[in-house]
Amino acid sequence: MKILIVNGPNLHMLGKRKAEHYGSLTLAQLEKQVADYAAKNDVETEFFQSNCEGRLIDVITDNDADAIVLNAGAYTHYSYAIADAVECCGKPVVEVHLSDVENREDFRKKSVLTPVCAARFYGKKQGSYFDAIDWLTENK
Repeated sequence: MKILIVNGPNLHMLGKRKAEHYGSLTLAQLEKQVADYAAKNDVETEFFQSNCEGRLIDVITDNDADAIVLNAGAYTHYSYAIADAVECCGKPVVEVHLSDVENREDFRKKSVLTPVCAARFYGKKQGSYFDAIDWLTENK
């Protein structure tokens, strides 16, 4: 199984953002931990990060992965364009968040992606990504 891990806006700033919400790992460190975790489960990973909505849509709709783990960052809360891409991409997409979005600012509690994603994990830092990989491997 091959899983594409897609990270959206400002996730390249991990390690410099609020550690209480996002942890202290950089994006490179997060990707290494996720890749190592996935490899233990015989899962191949590919990573993509962009701050640009259109680039995220392009990679969601045009890739050779079997499934996608998506942390769309702030786009989670208002990008119907990304939601449409998820809905029509033809593969399972799991929404993830490093922080506990349900116990933060009110705007973070709304996700336009949740209705079109196969599952959602949040609030466990890199553990949210691990849970998504586990869910995808158990539900392939």
